[in-house]
Amino acid sequence: MKLIAISSPEFIPVEAAMINSLLREGLECMHIRKPGSTRDDFAGLLSEIEPAFLDRIALHQHHELTAEFGVRRLHFTENERRITSDAQQEKLRENRFVLSTSIHDLVELKNISTVFSYTFFGPVFDSISKSGYKSAVAKDFFMAEKSKRIPVIALGGIDVLNIQNVRKMNFDGAAVLGALWRNPSRALEIFRTLAALADR
Repeated sequence: MKLIAISSPEFIPVEAAMINSLLREGLECMHIRKPGSTRDDFAGLLSEIEPAFLDRIALHQHHELTAEFGVRRLHFTENERRITSDAQQEKLRENRFVLSTSIHDLVELKNISTVFSYTFFGPVFDSISKSGYKSAVAKDFFMAEKSKRIPVIALGGIDVLNIQNVRKMNFDGAAVLGALWRNPSRALEIFRTLAALADR
């Protein structure tokens, strides 16, 4: 099962070093999401990520930094996806960018272009990082294969206690955020446990 991490929405001390450690440990992809960040602050974080790992970094903001850093993964929010034309999306894919997006309602799956390599969907469980952000699915939820136009990655409230339920729900992977960053000093330890559980 694919395991993806999403950065803390706020900049945190020694963040680049922690991201490098997670990628060194085998993390498949790190999404850098910093809402409201300045271009310079965002670029500063990217500049501290080891060049060998930049092909596993996905940008949620400041997409223009791809040219400067050679990042090839771009994430589009629901709103960005709607205001970006099909032709623009297709051109990005033709230029060998890996595109991802997000949905919060499974009805949206039927409308998503296959230029996107995967989509996040959530919250699957009650969010760890966003207070009051409750699960959008029933405990016995199962993701039917026929409903997936593209791979669907579960997001929201995923931790060591429930990550195996993500597989039972038939998602293609899990994205973790709060489980890693609620205690940054333990992020690597938590990741190792999550990765071991995801492989079972």
